[in-house]
Order: sequence, then C-alpha cells, then structure tokens
Amino acid sequence: MKITVYCGASLGNHPAHQEATKDLANWIVSNQHTLVYGGSRAGLMGLIADSVLAQGGKAIGIMPKFLQERELAHPALTEFVLVDTMAQRKAKMLELADACIALPGGPGTLEEITEVYSWARIGQNSSPCIFFNKQGFYNPVRQMYASMMEAGFLTQTDFDKLLFSEDLAEIEAFIASYQAPLVRTY
Repeated sequence: MKITVYCGASLGNHPAHQEATKDLANWIVSNQHTLVYGGSRAGLMGLIADSVLAQGGKAIGIMPKFLQERELAHPALTEFVLVDTMAQRKAKMLELADACIALPGGPGTLEEITEVYSWARIGQNSSPCIFFNKQGFYNPVRQMYASMMEAGFLTQTDFDKLLFSEDLAEIEAFIASYQAPLVRTY
C-alpha cells in the first residue's frame, strides 16, 4: 500500500512530533508500505523519508521544480518525481495514495489534507484521510469540523469518514475498513 504523508518542511519545536514522525515511518516499513510525500529532505519531511529509507523501506518524493532547490530535494529516494506546479504535486500524491495521513505541519499540510478530504466528499478521492493527532495537535481542526457538523454544513456520516488519532492500530483498522463517502446529491 502507498501511504501519502503530508507534513512540515520544518521540524517544529516539540520533540513529540518528531517521535510521531518516526513512529509512522516504522509503521510504514513494518507493514511493507511505501511512503509517498513531498520529496524534501528538510524538516519532518526529511525525517520521515530518512527513517523509512534507513530501515530499507521505499520512499517516493513528488516536488515541483521551483521548490527543488529551495526545499532541498532528498537525494536518496527510491523514486523522485519532478512536476511543474503545486497542483500537479498534489494531484500526483493523491493519484498514488491508498491512504492520506497528515502529521503535524503548517498551513500547507493543513491545506493538503483538507483538500483531499473535501475531494472525498465529492467523489474525487477514494482514499481514507487521517490526522495523526499527536498530543492533540489537530484538536482545533477537529473542533472546527464538529462546528461545521453542528451548523449543518457537514453530516455525521461524512465526519465519521475522517480520523483524528495517534494510535497506529486504530489508524490501521480505519484504513482497512474504510469506505469512501457517498457522493453528495442536491
């Protein structure tokens, strides 16, 4: 299975987020999955790739040309795909994804996982979307989705198609039993 991981190009300032990144890398390798990610050697992106590769796992990086030098493209990936735009990067990462997981990160990480979850609701993404919620990092996002549900902009059924967890066994079970949301009709 290919696990598309969205995460920061910075390490952040909480060691727990770096540990979560290593835990996810260990899970990917121990289950013989392949990492798909943004292709950088910086921050949590580099940490997850290095951790997967150090254990003999496979890592595929997708990076737009304009970020190749700025984000320090990882030099030792199993496969490196160079694209022209961020839109192409995101499309390729989703095309390869059997599951989408967001580790802690910044606005780009949040935007990417939110977009693929939104696409699931309109039939453009059949892969499960998961927020790796180490130390409650994504609790404010979860609350926002709960507020959307309470306000009638998101159904309980669709909210249940999104997982917030730091438990890899729960994440694995969620992926195994996932069924994409029904396409909304109006």
